[in-house]
Amino acid sequence: MKRVLISAALLLCAGVALAQGYPSKPIRIVVPFTAGSATDIMARIVGEKLGAAWGQTVVVENKPGAGGTVGSAFVAKSEPDGYTLLVVSTGHVVNPVLYPGLSYDTVGDFAGITPLASLPNVLVVGANSPIKNVPELIAAAKANPGKLNYASAGTGSATHVNAEKFRAITGIQATHIPFKGTPETITETVAGRVDFMFTPVLSSIPMIRDNRMRALAVSTAQRSSALPEVPTVAEAAVPGFVFDFWIGLLAPAKTPRDVVNKLNQEVNKALNQPDVKERMAKLGGEPLPMTPERFDAFIREEHATLSVIMKGAK
Repeated sequence: MKRVLISAALLLCAGVALAQGYPSKPIRIVVPFTAGSATDIMARIVGEKLGAAWGQTVVVENKPGAGGTVGSAFVAKSEPDGYTLLVVSTGHVVNPVLYPGLSYDTVGDFAGITPLASLPNVLVVGANSPIKNVPELIAAAKANPGKLNYASAGTGSATHVNAEKFRAITGIQATHIPFKGTPETITETVAGRVDFMFTPVLSSIPMIRDNRMRALAVSTAQRSSALPEVPTVAEAAVPGFVFDFWIGLLAPAKTPRDVVNKLNQEVNKALNQPDVKERMAKLGGEPLPMTPERFDAFIREEHATLSVIMKGAK
């Protein structure tokens, strides 16, 4: 027993010492989607703040593919020392349903640091689409079962989950076209090759304001401050419909707790800075700080709830 206690004490001291000296070298933040996505933008905002606060280089590295699972698998297998981190979005919690052969455990192989933001998704069509509102979209899809298509930033991404929830509740049939990231989906929607999609306001607002895409509704319970004239999906046609899109920061599961806590404190401090709040507000987002413990519980809750939706959508 005495040896066990001594070993535990030594491990605790080692963890404290590591946290005190952390970070002593560059930090890598992996984004499992393409550059320009909402997840990527939030990672760069936070990375910039961490680098300035700690005087260390913070590199954002994009590893897109398979609904975010390529980058997630890379981080899950990385050294748990706080120098390789992962920024994910809502779709992270449903990937086990869509990819049953995953090489990592979505819940067990990661330690939550904190959510970064809550962002409305917006239902959009191309500017030249004949569809002007949500009822017209639903009517068009029901009149032509399976003929309309919708894009996502990858199978299992938050944009896909949002669309599947909408499709399940409205009873429409449509063809899913997955891409590697949000920028590609926006390009295809603007070009008219995609009929509709749910996309983060943060990523799509430039095209909406430039009248190259038409915003039909936002997915959240309340209207977006960035698009106050756009109704919610619930207001437009589907009472009770809500989908919250979040982005969060994770580390490999065995990262020392003191390092996780230090990251949590510094990131949440950054999220509360006026310039970060202003940048996020312009893009329709709101900071969503939590403790690591609460974020871990939140991920488990989201995994349980959204997995049911995706299983139902087959």
